[in-house]
Amino acid sequence: MSRRQVSSTRRFVDSGNFPFYGALHSKSRSSPILSIALVAVGAILLIGYAYSGSGKFRGEAVSRIEGDYTCSLEVQRAIPFLKKAYGDSMHKVLHVGPDTCSVVSKLLKEEDTEAWGVEPYDIEDVEESCKSLVGKGIVRVADIKYPLPYKPKSFSLVIVSDALDYLSPKYLNKTLLELARVASDGLIIFALNMPLGQQNFAITFKPSVSNYIKYIIIRVKSKAKMSRRQTPGHQKAKVAELSKFGRPVAKMRSSSWWIRFFDQISLKENVTAVKKFEQATSKSSYLPACQVFHLNPFH
Repeated sequence: MSRRQVSSTRRFVDSGNFPFYGALHSKSRSSPILSIALVAVGAILLIGYAYSGSGKFRGEAVSRIEGDYTCSLEVQRAIPFLKKAYGDSMHKVLHVGPDTCSVVSKLLKEEDTEAWGVEPYDIEDVEESCKSLVGKGIVRVADIKYPLPYKPKSFSLVIVSDALDYLSPKYLNKTLLELARVASDGLIIFALNMPLGQQNFAITFKPSVSNYIKYIIIRVKSKAKMSRRQTPGHQKAKVAELSKFGRPVAKMRSSSWWIRFFDQISLKENVTAVKKFEQATSKSSYLPACQVFHLNPFH
């Protein structure tokens, strides 16, 4: 439910056009219990309308996260389903994208999984755990417009998030081919659904207590990341970082745009992985907030 919709509903109530407004006003003096009941019913109707979008029951609630929601966070949510889709291929993984320390740390906690990361931006004000990963050579800072410092097929899987969205087609072409070069079993791309900087990112999930708790946790993490990035010094650095990647901000690209681009550079969809991933996610309430593409690397 967006802020605009909420404000319009308030105006609707305040104007006296809300169906229960007149009844509430007239009965409030004579029957406090009736007034409370009407307020409760009105609140339930408003909540139901909020979660049904157009007012129709759809069986699913669409929530929107305000702020800087990232696909790197989405990768962490998707790890259990990626393991089911790729099985033994998850034993040696490279993640490429901002906040790669968090993704790598999450992957390293998985059984029989080795993980490395490439951070495309300069690392500033990071936690000690991230500095430790950099010091051990597990995480590297590298400009992904240039060849990666790895041999062909060094990793079973390469996962990319929040990195390709900032590249122009010129650099995107070279970078995708380079990412495919170092993967042996699969290349997984998490791409933004909406441009960075827009307030709302949609996540669809079945309403349940556990899912609402997960949503709140994601929202808190997202707000924390956004507040850290908005410090004066860091904001200047962020603008410079985005500029050197060919675009000042991320650009929304539809799934059809991505598919056409993959076809142009002969990257084919990993049909088997797509089916297994969909089967794994269909058994839960998870639906990706980002676009997810499963590709076959070159052989």
